[in-house]
Amino acid sequence: MQSKTRVLIVDDSPVVRNILSHGLSMSEDIEVVATASDPYIARDMIVKHRPDVLTLDVEMPRMNGLEFLKKLMPQYPLPVIMVSSLTDSGSSITLDALSAGAVDFVCKPVDNLQNGLAEMMSDLSEKIKTASHVDVSSYKRSRPVEEKVKRTEVESLKNISDKIIAIGASTGGTEAIRKVITNLPAKSPGIVIVQHMPEKFTKMFADRLDEQSALNVREAKSGDVIEPGVVLIAPGGKQMQVIKSDNTYKVICRDGAKVCGHKPSVDVLFRSVARYAKNKAIGIILTGMGSDGADALVKMREAGARTFAQDEKTCVVFGMPKEAYARGGAEQLVALNMIPQKIRMLLEDMN
Repeated sequence: MQSKTRVLIVDDSPVVRNILSHGLSMSEDIEVVATASDPYIARDMIVKHRPDVLTLDVEMPRMNGLEFLKKLMPQYPLPVIMVSSLTDSGSSITLDALSAGAVDFVCKPVDNLQNGLAEMMSDLSEKIKTASHVDVSSYKRSRPVEEKVKRTEVESLKNISDKIIAIGASTGGTEAIRKVITNLPAKSPGIVIVQHMPEKFTKMFADRLDEQSALNVREAKSGDVIEPGVVLIAPGGKQMQVIKSDNTYKVICRDGAKVCGHKPSVDVLFRSVARYAKNKAIGIILTGMGSDGADALVKMREAGARTFAQDEKTCVVFGMPKEAYARGGAEQLVALNMIPQKIRMLLEDMN
């Protein structure tokens, strides 16, 4: 019989601790071994209970979740799921936490509390189970400080004017996307990206990438033109599609149902790229749980696009890439640090 995933809940609110503890205990695969009201108590609980996964409140007094995470990971690396509020402050700290080693995050519901809470608990349970299999032992080693500079020294790519690069990612994707985008030159094909994230987060994520990259990165809005040097991030809570009008590629962002459990969905974006860009596109699936985009990447490949997915060794979660490769959508698996070079090779190969 498979053992349960042991979870420690860290949150300064007794009400939230109670809700999370009760909700997670409903899952037959999860055991809440303890709760803690602040990081100082959490530290003792970690030593005592040896949990498999930590849920960590983003905004707490005395020491916020990010500060605790930065102290925790080098000494006692654990898979951590951040529990965030949908605020600018919460979004900012959460993105920092993902860079500092957190596996994923969930958002506390703002309105429609009953339905929102049920959805959050279901989401959290799934992410905890996934996180329990993530290897975070590398954080025991000191990590180099990333320089937030324009990477303009990278040699320009060739054959870019009528090409599109479409990227899909989920768990672990914010860091994977950052490593790809910051290692591409200003003269790159137009890039469209779906990263599974709620609203507020996608705008802040785009703004951060824009600061760190030689490319012009922004959250997409309907009517935006896909052009060389521009990266468009699908807005949280909307589906994004590519269309072609007067020989110009544009994006349409609209409300709609979730597809493959997500909004934005990689599947929705990739299907539109397959339809309109055909053999002028490159499709890439990065780290993430589930199978969003796998079937649509098959459609892209059938339409003549070049495709690949991130390899297992460099993925936080080898779910989406594994499915994309298994179903025949991805031509091959590529290590994260080799993806910019792979893009360059494919562009030189394309007509």
